[in-house]
Amino acid sequence: MAESGAKAPPTGPTPNGSTKPPKAPNPAFRMMGLPNFRFKLPSRNWMIFLGVTGSWTAAVMYDRREKKRIQKKWTKMVEHIARETQDVHQLPRKLTIYLSAPPADGLLSAREHFNEYVKPILVAAALDWDAIEGRREGDVRAGLAERIRRLRIRRGEHTTEPVEPDLQDIIGEMRQRSGAVEWNGPAGDVVIGRHTWKEYVRGMHEGWLGPLDNPTPIVEEPPAPAVPVPEASLDATTNPSSTTTDDASPTVVHESAKPEEPEKPKEDENKPKKKVQPPPFNRPSDYAEANLPVTCPQALGPAVAIPLQHLLGFWNFPIRMYRFLNRRKVADEVGRDTVAAVLGAYRPFHTESDGLAGNSQWEQQKLLAHEEPDWHKSATKREEEDDKERVWLDDMVLDPRIAERMRKFELDSDVEQRAVQSVDDDKEESWLQSFWPKKEKKLWEGLTDEE
Repeated sequence: MAESGAKAPPTGPTPNGSTKPPKAPNPAFRMMGLPNFRFKLPSRNWMIFLGVTGSWTAAVMYDRREKKRIQKKWTKMVEHIARETQDVHQLPRKLTIYLSAPPADGLLSAREHFNEYVKPILVAAALDWDAIEGRREGDVRAGLAERIRRLRIRRGEHTTEPVEPDLQDIIGEMRQRSGAVEWNGPAGDVVIGRHTWKEYVRGMHEGWLGPLDNPTPIVEEPPAPAVPVPEASLDATTNPSSTTTDDASPTVVHESAKPEEPEKPKEDENKPKKKVQPPPFNRPSDYAEANLPVTCPQALGPAVAIPLQHLLGFWNFPIRMYRFLNRRKVADEVGRDTVAAVLGAYRPFHTESDGLAGNSQWEQQKLLAHEEPDWHKSATKREEEDDKERVWLDDMVLDPRIAERMRKFELDSDVEQRAVQSVDDDKEESWLQSFWPKKEKKLWEGLTDEE
């Protein structure tokens, strides 16, 4: 028989509107003074937010992990070069890096591209490099052409203009006196971006087919001569009360003293002046009439064109976001070309026929041509009356004598197959273990070995 003082469980709807009685709180939580936690699914808005942010975070983390794994694959291919011994009197091999500011942007983006994709492979191989940078259109062209002209002069070609020794000449004389031997193999060039590649090819033709003496020397404009001022006008300016006028004149005009103009600050003599870009020594139309110098070798130094993805504009945001999440593909393509330059595997450039009129097109003209549509319209705009040469906008013109001497870095199929095999071996590591610190990895490996 039920006790009279017992309370029956409440019936009817609860304050929340449900007929189910509330669940008793957890005794452990109740003893600690914590509220009664009720686990439930988040709302619709929270589900959308967590889904979008989670997907974006997972895509970024996966891409960065794959990019590091790909870079590790290519660095393993060149690590043995850093362990090779070398004669103390033999100078090491040195690559030349050519990079310039992308169209409508600064030099920082090109530097970041080099530091992120090219530099890790060069550091892994302990390879030295020299950089030629251009902040505006034509700087790389002028720098490369000047280096080639100096090389021609050192090899015995005559010039009428005096050549001042630069830092490289002074260092070369010091090394020659100390008994250091130059690198006897091909060094190689690494060119970053389509715009830099067009300047590189133009500077190669200007240096080897152009004259040694500048046909249009840069003449600085002389300062304007001082105009002598008459004494009478000088007195009238300084003392207006002393001006004499003719009483017979119908009107008398009194000259007022002009206010003194503030003196312009003098330029600092110690401040380095802005380097003037020299004009080109020849034009593409002069290639056929130019004579190839005797000092030109039968095979020029090999080069490789590194792709540079550079897209600006608000309306291109979806494409830029897609490229941001696929940097692993850029790392793979750039790593392949950089490893080819480090290992020194090269071949001649090919020619292809267009099939229309039997005209042949050189391979150099097609390299990285897909980057030109990405250039900003402000850099591709040409003024109507401007007849100045625009290396970025003009079509690339090649002389057969120079084009057939150029070489291209390219990996062999067996070397690339070994790189792919090394990646397959690294896939045995789990996705979670790749984020562990190295010390924890060694500890876990030791525990598994003991078991």
